[in-house]
Amino acid sequence: MLKSMKQNRRNFIIATKHKRWTRLWQFFFTGGGLAMIVMLAVGALFTRQLLWTPITAVNMTDIVSNQFKMSGASFAGTDKNGDPFKIRAKTGRQEYDNPDVIYMETVSGMITRRMNGEKTTNNVTARNAKYNRRTKRITLIGNVNIDSSNGDKMITNELVIKL
Repeated sequence: MLKSMKQNRRNFIIATKHKRWTRLWQFFFTGGGLAMIVMLAVGALFTRQLLWTPITAVNMTDIVSNQFKMSGASFAGTDKNGDPFKIRAKTGRQEYDNPDVIYMETVSGMITRRMNGEKTTNNVTARNAKYNRRTKRITLIGNVNIDSSNGDKMITNELVIKL
């Protein structure tokens, strides 16, 4: 009986010590967490900044202006005469404030035109392009090359085509 009583008393002492350590850890972690939250709130009031991360180095204007970005963009349709056109680009993007204009990079395409009752197909390549969907105008910019089915070739730095 004496032996079992000593075991019980010993188990009680170990359990008590464990509870003390647990309480001590809870006090420090809870107090430290609360202190950190208070410091962040007070710091935000003094500096008037709510974001203290490296994200502040990101150019948010560029992110907002390039909301809609596409890779492998392709646009097809018909012009005012009903002739088909197709434009492909490595990347295309629309600005949030101006959704009618599509900016493209590494552009190629095919535009069919009628002149003097004759149909000509123009294969077009350019470094960049700006396509306005509302006015149906495409502005090709940088290393613009046009090869026509009638044998004409043209190289220029900028070309505006009304579709």
